Amino acid sequence: MLTLKSAKEIAGTLGKTTKMECASYGIPANACKVGGILAKLKGTVCHDCYAMKGNYTFPSVAKSQAKRLASLYHPQWVEAMVRQILHTKEKYFRWHDSGDIQSMQHLLNILEVARQTPNVQHWLPTKEAKILQDTVKLHGMDIIPPNFIARISGTKVNGKATNKWQWTSTVHDIDQKWLGAECEAYTRQGNCGACRMCWETDVANVSYRKH
Repeated sequence: MLTLKSAKEIAGTLGKTTKMECASYGIPANACKVGGILAKLKGTVCHDCYAMKGNYTFPSVAKSQAKRLASLYHPQWVEAMVRQILHTKEKYFRWHDSGDIQSMQHLLNILEVARQTPNVQHWLPTKEAKILQDTVKLHGMDIIPPNFIARISGTKVNGKATNKWQWTSTVHDIDQKWLGAECEAYTRQGNCGACRMCWETDVANVSYRKH
């Protein structure tokens, strides 16, 4: 088994945002494929991206994200991620508080990490709908372990959720009606608190208030 030190050297360290009371993982937002296109378009959820400002611009954060991005296809990446996630002893994990999946192989590696950490609930928000759908088309829905949920993110503020996937998320303005269940983190100074709605498979759509 890898030592914790070796795992961090291989895959980079895990993160922990102020919003969530669990570990997370992020790579540079400027590496987003679909998100990179949307970021240039006003009215999209990626325009004025939160992951390209604030704490994410600190040199130490940028360096950590770049290391994680460079490590994605290391032959021991899965093992290194499993080692670190199990070390946290937490029951929930969030993929990509910054950035997004880069390829089908990247997604398959993430799914394998989830498979090897069955007592941890994994949540992956993504705008890479094609990568997700192509992966399921090629490998079948059974490729997704029961402790993993991917939510395809809507592209436009106040827009509709896609009907091509069973779990989704959207973004709404403060004066607009939301779709599905509303994230109430804004009522707790931007913190999730005890809420784990994003990880729940019986919640079809989570809508976040634009901030």
